[in-house]
Amino acid sequence: MRCHGNPFSRRGFLAAGTLGTIGLSLPELLMRQATAEMKQYDFVEAKAKSVIHIFLPGGMAQQESFDPKPYSPLEYRGELKTIKTNTGEVFCESVPQLAKRADKFSIIRSMTHGEAAHERGTHNMFTGYKPSPALQYPSFGSVVSHELGPRNNLPPYICIPNVPTEYAGTGYLPSSYGAFALGSDPSQGNFKVRDLSLASGVDEERFARRKSALEVVNNQFTSAVQADNIEAMNTFYQRAYDMLNTPAAREAFDIEKEDAKLRDRYGRNTAGQRMLMARRLVEAGSRLVTMTYGSWDSHVNMTSSIRSQVPAFDVALSALLDDLSERGMLEETLVMVTTEFGRTPKLNKDAGRDHWPKVFSVLLAGGGIKGGTIYGASDSTAAEPEENPVSPEDLATTMYRLLGIVADKELMAPGGRPIEIVDGGKLIEPLMV
Repeated sequence: MRCHGNPFSRRGFLAAGTLGTIGLSLPELLMRQATAEMKQYDFVEAKAKSVIHIFLPGGMAQQESFDPKPYSPLEYRGELKTIKTNTGEVFCESVPQLAKRADKFSIIRSMTHGEAAHERGTHNMFTGYKPSPALQYPSFGSVVSHELGPRNNLPPYICIPNVPTEYAGTGYLPSSYGAFALGSDPSQGNFKVRDLSLASGVDEERFARRKSALEVVNNQFTSAVQADNIEAMNTFYQRAYDMLNTPAAREAFDIEKEDAKLRDRYGRNTAGQRMLMARRLVEAGSRLVTMTYGSWDSHVNMTSSIRSQVPAFDVALSALLDDLSERGMLEETLVMVTTEFGRTPKLNKDAGRDHWPKVFSVLLAGGGIKGGTIYGASDSTAAEPEENPVSPEDLATTMYRLLGIVADKELMAPGGRPIEIVDGGKLIEPLMV
């Protein structure tokens, strides 16, 4: 929503006073102004209710996953062979289960940006913005939390198991739009989400008394002190109470409620149980769940790294897509698999690949995305885009549109500076249903 003047400015209050003399009150004026501003935008119907963002830190190699180059020299293509998908395309042999389900998702083979450092690449892929020394931009999850708010008493933005990077934070938005982090890994036998159970010796009646007492203190304190972190804490306390008071919300975090056979299908490992937990949380009402898996910074022995990490990812993601489809959730859940950047076209002296932001691959499924599509292409050695380059801004704009969020809406940064949610991104329309 673009801002056209400040309704709380001196001129705005003078206008309110004038209009009040002919029967329009200040609340009515503000309501009409908000309505008029809303009408200036072409709001779109959301195709997706939720997003599962699977982030692969370190930079997954495009050649050893979704963009193999079987006809390039060995030092470029690597040791791994290829496999045909059920759509007739070719993936690396490392993802046989996903190859059988290629009709369920699309691959962008032409993602590109200019940041070869881990932190800067991560910033791009979590915010849709290039890093700036002047401003910290909010992550996808915080923007979604700000724009859509909570549902079913679940936090709108959740990270599994923890907030993976400072760039997954709120940026210039208030702290209340930050992520709720589980605090531990759902693949562990002693998994327990922090702060979701009443303290020992505290029953429901005592809990209610404590809540009432705290509200009295908070109301007195916040009336005297105004600060973002205080307001954020009040918001988080209220959300915590809502979760504790709602059995369905608490149960969403209890992975033991899942059928044992389904847990086995996902895999009793980090990839499998994190993806299963993500499905539970979006099913219960969370808007955007971010999870990380693996460490893909393979400067040494790429083949060994791929063979150790990809099988669990391949099985888990395949199970997630099947599970969402069987539950009738895939059409309304956007699954987005991203990474920091790609890897160098040529293997280095240690049989690994170094950082390469010029071209890499991203997977999208469900939530308004066509299945069985390859968008864009890299050149013969996966060195740069050959067709239809896609920027982080384009990816972010498309994700927001699928959620019904207008990507060029302006939010207010500190000092009253309007900043677009995404600056200059284009919709990837060929991928959209």
